Amino acid sequence: MLPSTLRVLVVGAGIAGLAVARALRLAGYRPDVVEKLPATTVPGAGIFLPGNAARALRDLGLEDPVQPLGDVVERQRFLDESGSELCEVDLGKLWAGVGECRALSRGELQRVLLASVDGEVRYDTPLARLDVDTDGSARATFGDGSISSYDLVVGADGRKSAVRALAALGGPARPVGQVVYRSVVSGGPAIAEWTALLGLRSAFIVMPMGDGRLYLYADEPGTSAPADPLARLREVFADFGPPVPDILDAVDKVQVALTDEVEIACWSRGPALLVGDAAHATSPTLSEGAAMALEDAVVLAEALGNAGSVPEALRRYESRRRPRTKWVLDRTRDRDRTRDVTPALRDPLLRGRGGRIFREHYRLLVDPV
Repeated sequence: MLPSTLRVLVVGAGIAGLAVARALRLAGYRPDVVEKLPATTVPGAGIFLPGNAARALRDLGLEDPVQPLGDVVERQRFLDESGSELCEVDLGKLWAGVGECRALSRGELQRVLLASVDGEVRYDTPLARLDVDTDGSARATFGDGSISSYDLVVGADGRKSAVRALAALGGPARPVGQVVYRSVVSGGPAIAEWTALLGLRSAFIVMPMGDGRLYLYADEPGTSAPADPLARLREVFADFGPPVPDILDAVDKVQVALTDEVEIACWSRGPALLVGDAAHATSPTLSEGAAMALEDAVVLAEALGNAGSVPEALRRYESRRRPRTKWVLDRTRDRDRTRDVTPALRDPLLRGRGGRIFREHYRLLVDPV
């Protein structure tokens, strides 16, 4: 077991970074956490956590503070563009014995994670340089010119990871040609389940997230963000059936992003390691990004606790995480490819086998980490 005096730097204070910091604290370590953004930055929109995310939160001792938040989602309904039923997935049955599926505010989840590390984050602190010393430690130079040495540097800084670039672990994320719209909607129609309307190369998804709010996620093909995201959202989905028209009437603010993915040959070099989206980002189609980051945190802490050296721990960590993250990437691509199938061919298939197909996407993830 590695000593509790191990010097660890976690770069990034989003879901991945705070989860790693929490897991390491539970294992007896006291990592430094830095974040390039100011403390006033609060993540917007919502997030859907599948059952394996709930299991990871339980492993992190955070089940209780998350439980009152958002809304439990028991069923997924897939509809065609007109609003007619295609298929459904019983989430309670799929994730039985694993954990509840939940939609909640991303900001609420962030606050739970931040409280779990006692708010000990150095904000406004970008990582400017990373040098590996001859003894295998790393010297981190921060934006203010300060320098500190660490035995392990964990890059949890997302798709545009500075650690990935500074440690020469891979290039920029690869665009997948998808424009994503997100919104938290108040005053919309009553929606009790995760509901997706599938068009040709586009999808409109909505789910309850508590307190009368809905989390809206929609996507379409594209390589640039529209100048007016709300107008574009209403244009793309203007002809979709219920409940889309009533939801669009209630939307007043939209976040827009271009989706990309990260697939690299190795997640570590020397004492530098990538976790979460910095290592294995995918498009949001499978809603597994946060779950994979939370699982990463749990497994990394276990690997450090069971290894005799940092290199051994990082090898163990990556060998355990690769199969699951590759599964998520492959299943995400499978699901995204269905967008390119014309509804005339796709919809009859989904009416006959859709529930089984969509359940299969999570088969490996139901198993323990």
